[in-house]
Amino acid sequence: MASDLHTHTTYSDGRLAPEELIAAAKKVGLSYLAITDHDTVEGISHLYENGLYPTRGIRLIPGIEFSAHHPSNEVHILGYNIDIYHAPMLERLNDITEARWTRFSEIIEKLNALGYEISETEVLLLADGSKSISRSHIGRALVKRGYFDTIGAAFDALIGYGKPAYVEHYRLEIDECINLIKSAGGIPVLAHPILVEDDALVERICRMGIEGIEVFYPKHDAEATKRYLAMAERHGLLVSGGSDFHGIPTRLPQNLGDFTIEDKWAEKFYRPVQKL
Repeated sequence: MASDLHTHTTYSDGRLAPEELIAAAKKVGLSYLAITDHDTVEGISHLYENGLYPTRGIRLIPGIEFSAHHPSNEVHILGYNIDIYHAPMLERLNDITEARWTRFSEIIEKLNALGYEISETEVLLLADGSKSISRSHIGRALVKRGYFDTIGAAFDALIGYGKPAYVEHYRLEIDECINLIKSAGGIPVLAHPILVEDDALVERICRMGIEGIEVFYPKHDAEATKRYLAMAERHGLLVSGGSDFHGIPTRLPQNLGDFTIEDKWAEKFYRPVQKL
């Protein structure tokens, strides 16, 4: 059997609602599924409050993916089995959400000043209720307007790092992300270490109290997978993996189930649901 511990829903920048993601996971026969939206747990709380978590036919792991601050590298921290109602974590997530809204408005202002006529309203309509508005949503609006053929092209020309409409966004420090996850009863895991682009930094993060590393990832070739598996063993870390599924046609993997991990890795992160 197969599992996926890294997926996104419409509550951040995924294309499937939480219910749709679970249905797709059941359809392709996944045993374990983790929902790890960017800087929010509202997809999981939506399921719980509507009587859809826990759900029959699949073992669901409540998760999150924090975008951590680093001056020069991309660092994301996954959290598994977090208490989605843990007050200190929710307070910091509210801070991140408020900062996202401010950044969103500033990017739109920059785009308008550059001659790209898109509004906050049309981006919000494309975001379909997500409270975690991202540059991907803005990119989709630019594509729909006909300014670019792909979201990637919009990033390369305008909204990517250092581009004319880029605005830095608020991130928590790496150690705070790790500590928040632990305080919420969860397991902190370094996401897609290949994207950090600095294995020396990855090694340092492994010594900061992280408890796992995402060894299996679509952009990890055989050599990288072997290297990070050895790193996990060296530091005594849990081994994780997932597709980073968003459901975006131009972003691999395009279909849930295209990239999976063995259940033997996923089962170590699963805990039976307790009453919240």
